[in-house]
Amino acid sequence: MKLKAVLFLIAAVMLFSSCDSKRIFEENKEINGYVWDIKDVKLFEVTVADTVTQNNFFINVRNADSYPFSNLYLFIKTTFPNGKFSHDTLECKLANDEGRWLGRGLGDIWDNQIPFKKAKRFPLKGKYTFQIEQGMRATKLPMIMDIGIRIEKAGK
Repeated sequence: MKLKAVLFLIAAVMLFSSCDSKRIFEENKEINGYVWDIKDVKLFEVTVADTVTQNNFFINVRNADSYPFSNLYLFIKTTFPNGKFSHDTLECKLANDEGRWLGRGLGDIWDNQIPFKKAKRFPLKGKYTFQIEQGMRATKLPMIMDIGIRIEKAGK
């Protein structure tokens, strides 16, 4: 019976990973103890070879049902292969005005994919670094479980 379970798991992973043909890059990082310290900057490195294709950028946020706010402010620094950089501030709306969580939920865990940039091309080939830090007033932000970035080919 264990062999069947392992084979099923392998087949499921292969099926779901092959269905995501638009994805160029996706990585999520766990927040230690589900308390995001203001000094804990999450770093993501992406090596880019294609400067022609337009891409959509998303920020992945996983929060617990007990997260005390309806939004999350992020500071995002993008460093280009030539050393130049840009700064962005992004508000991630995690709940609607009635207090209902947005995104996909499973029990008391909620996953959101927040649009960050739409239909953008990478201007240079090489390594890009994305640094994400929380920009809330709380120095220790509770119940944010994971933060990540997703880059996918933009649809036509």
